[in-house]
Amino acid sequence: MVCPYSLGTPGGVQNHVRDLAEALLSLGHEVSVLAPVDDGAIPPYVVSSGRAVGVPYNGSIARVTFGPRTAARVKSWLADGNFDVVHVHEPTTPSASIIALWSADGPFVATFHTWQVRSRAMSVASSLLRPALEKIDARIAVSENARSMMVQHIGGEAVVIPNGLYTARFKGSPRAEWMGEDGAISFLGRLDEPRKGLGVLLDAVPALIAERPRLKILVAGSGQADGARRSLPPRYHDNVLFLGAIDDEARADMLAGSDVYVAPHLGGESFGIVLVEAMAAGAPVLASDLPAFRQVLEGGQLGELFEPGDAGELASRALRLLRRPDEREQLRSVGLAAALKYDWSVLLPELLSVYELVANR
Repeated sequence: MVCPYSLGTPGGVQNHVRDLAEALLSLGHEVSVLAPVDDGAIPPYVVSSGRAVGVPYNGSIARVTFGPRTAARVKSWLADGNFDVVHVHEPTTPSASIIALWSADGPFVATFHTWQVRSRAMSVASSLLRPALEKIDARIAVSENARSMMVQHIGGEAVVIPNGLYTARFKGSPRAEWMGEDGAISFLGRLDEPRKGLGVLLDAVPALIAERPRLKILVAGSGQADGARRSLPPRYHDNVLFLGAIDDEARADMLAGSDVYVAPHLGGESFGIVLVEAMAAGAPVLASDLPAFRQVLEGGQLGELFEPGDAGELASRALRLLRRPDEREQLRSVGLAAALKYDWSVLLPELLSVYELVANR
């Protein structure tokens, strides 16, 4: 597999690649992942495509690799691997994935993760990338939105196989220090990425605390928290806990202890794996009414939706859920059941069938 983004940086694509690699290894397959590498330990199945460089992309900073040295490493990895299948992720991103397509003849499987309403960059780049993209033998999209973007800008078709997760890993244990007498609300996302919507949640804090003065609001994720903390009046500092980057166990514990999980994202989401994680942990979900989130929540049947960017509606709907334990329990029950269809035990056979088709061809 080729991951265009640094595995040392949290993100949906990176988590998908890591989990898929581990799932395949558990079945006895031989797996090698080529990816950019930052400083720090990497799993034994990862081969470095070079040091990662931050590049603005889709409202975020993508840590990618490119250039002659990366191209040489990609070619060497492909030649030494003699792989039955090469699975490239985000093949239109200027990183190792597109270089792999330029460097060999396949067989290639590609997964498209990104969704935007309109991408001028992809429209311009698609004709330049077309010779490489035509080498792809099978295409996968993680959502209908990602599939429609691929069809619009690149053409062809794709099978939809969503991002997966190990649902059993989200059976956390609530921690007493993270639970407020008036309930607990949680948020998970990069703090320095405006499109994750932390600012919207913080704008809702005064209304939330006015009704529930002993409410705990847990904010977890990488990035500098100083600016976000300074934006809050001091009287709310005991209510809002900035946990920083937390490990998988702490994330499961935080979600399991949440009366409401809030996803106030402003846009740029192609799927919404964080909603599935919250549901797998038993947290009732309140999310921005984005196309990707609406799809995961089945139009609002599996969670509450609010107008993106509307802090007042966020506070109103969160407070209503906090007042209604029966409704929260109903969302918890349907969420736990719905999350199971995203478990790797369900999705892996679909991916393997694509691999087998391409390898046999």
